[in-house]
Amino acid sequence: MKQDIGIRKAVEADLDCIEKLYEDLCDHLETHTNYPGWKKNIYPVRSDAEKGFAENALYVARIGEKTVGTIILRHEPEEGYRNGKWLTADDYQYIYVVYTLAVHPDFLKCGIGTKLLMFAEQVARKEQCVSIRLDVVKDNIPAEKLYQKNGYQLIGTVSLGYEAYGLPWYNLYEKIL
Repeated sequence: MKQDIGIRKAVEADLDCIEKLYEDLCDHLETHTNYPGWKKNIYPVRSDAEKGFAENALYVARIGEKTVGTIILRHEPEEGYRNGKWLTADDYQYIYVVYTLAVHPDFLKCGIGTKLLMFAEQVARKEQCVSIRLDVVKDNIPAEKLYQKNGYQLIGTVSLGYEAYGLPWYNLYEKIL
């Protein structure tokens, strides 16, 4: 992508744009292969962004005035992560977990996901983190390719408790920094 992608911590004024990005992406997934299993008005929704914002963990990617992507970085794992055979010790003070990495459908395959992951690594390194972890719905081929291309290693498959949503299995990935 030739245009400059700026990534920064989200401000409250970004929440409307992030909510619209989530809605646009879910609309897109309804008419295309819905690899992540995301559903409009269920996940991701504005309250997910608001929680990330309240935790000072929400970041936004922009090209000019357009919100093109978002990511949440937390030092807290999903409950099911304790069932993973991770590459590093479970000291989450030194580990970031990626949540809700989303790219606007108009900007898919433009490198936004890679830029968000690279940004997450910069943030993590500044804080002397040892790794970044994430999960992805099993068979979410585009996301898995993105993570693998960016150096994340598949470490196992677990349940994260979302069977009621038809999402029984998640692949766990980790990148040592």
